[in-house]
Amino acid sequence: MTSSTAPSPSTTPVMGPSRHQSDIAEVPPKAVQDWLRAGTAVLIDVREPDEHARERIEGAQLLPLSRFDAQAASTLAKPGQRIVLHCRGGKRSADACRLLMHVPGISAMNVVSMAGGIEAWKSALLPVALDTRAPRISVMRQVQLIIGVCVLVGSALAYFVHPAFMGIPAFFGAGLTFAGASGTCALATIVGKLPWNRTIAATCGTGASCAIGS
Repeated sequence: MTSSTAPSPSTTPVMGPSRHQSDIAEVPPKAVQDWLRAGTAVLIDVREPDEHARERIEGAQLLPLSRFDAQAASTLAKPGQRIVLHCRGGKRSADACRLLMHVPGISAMNVVSMAGGIEAWKSALLPVALDTRAPRISVMRQVQLIIGVCVLVGSALAYFVHPAFMGIPAFFGAGLTFAGASGTCALATIVGKLPWNRTIAATCGTGASCAIGS
């Protein structure tokens, strides 16, 4: 486990939230860091467990969007604290914000998404905890790559060799439909058990979402 060197405290004034993605409030990473240092915010990571295992912001609590419990998330903040959600690039955290704002008693002004996610946090040279034993590519992205390659190959074979090969993309399409309807993904479970993914499977589990997002 390694951690990047933390930069000196920012002297930039804390920026207030801006509105983006259907009125979801967003704040830049440096503002989030200032809030965390001041104890005026709690940070929730809505990425999948394998992504969190590879690299994470110290102090962030994990509540994956694939099984997000808005009520549980609302209890993590103390009175007067903002709830800041982050993901890899900002899309999933915005979706989680929408879910959280449906909880009775939660004010929309106290729920914000970190603009740009952990990628923007790193671009701002803010520190992350890094576990080099975990795979660089998350289980979710591995699943996406496998499905994408199989659909492309199956389509090419159906066009150039025999129409019967169209069954390959149809099979994966049916699998994605079932995963979306049931909330489970057999392929993600299998991929999570592969040797290079076992480091994170032991501590985080293999339940990964087939959702496509940043």
